[in-house]
Amino acid sequence: ELKEREGKIFQLKARSSQREYDLFCKIRDEVGSYATSIRKAARGVAGIDALCGLAELAATNNYCAPKIIDSLKNPSTIEIKDCRHPVVEQLLVEKEFQPNDITLDEGLDLIILTGPNASGKSCYLRQAGLIQLLAQVGSWVPANNANISIVDQIFTRVGAVDDLASGQSTFMVEMAETAFILNQATEKSLVLLDEIGRGTATYDGL
Repeated sequence: ELKEREGKIFQLKARSSQREYDLFCKIRDEVGSYATSIRKAARGVAGIDALCGLAELAATNNYCAPKIIDSLKNPSTIEIKDCRHPVVEQLLVEKEFQPNDITLDEGLDLIILTGPNASGKSCYLRQAGLIQLLAQVGSWVPANNANISIVDQIFTRVGAVDDLASGQSTFMVEMAETAFILNQATEKSLVLLDEIGRGTATYDGL
């Protein structure tokens, strides 16, 4: 009697699972017929969500609207007053982020930044790239005033990594990345190089 009851239970479980799968397939097919509309709605909601996130960030963190300069008619320009790193300033608890200026234009298109360890050089470079990116996606930026030209590409050479499995030391990885940038960048590109050839002789670094 127990064996017979067990057989019925297993049979019912199998029928239940099959019924559940049949219903799932039916719902899947029905939803699939609306796939184009669902994707369109999802893209719309995602766009609104992204814009609302940027708007809230700008409103709560004292961002300014950047003035976008036509880089085809004018020399490439980045003039940002009292700018901050949008991520680092959120992490500081006991003190406020120290704002600084960034200026690159026709008369000054290269900055060589030097200083001791932990003095903020990498932070300064990163914030330049982040502000450029924020401006080009249509966001306000963490600064008091900003005049920014559109760039065609943003290149970075940041951080120390190696690829020893393929025979690439840290130095060689840096050289390969730098060579790629030199081959791809144009006069309308923003290039951020955070140390090249560290730990080598001066001649090798140059």
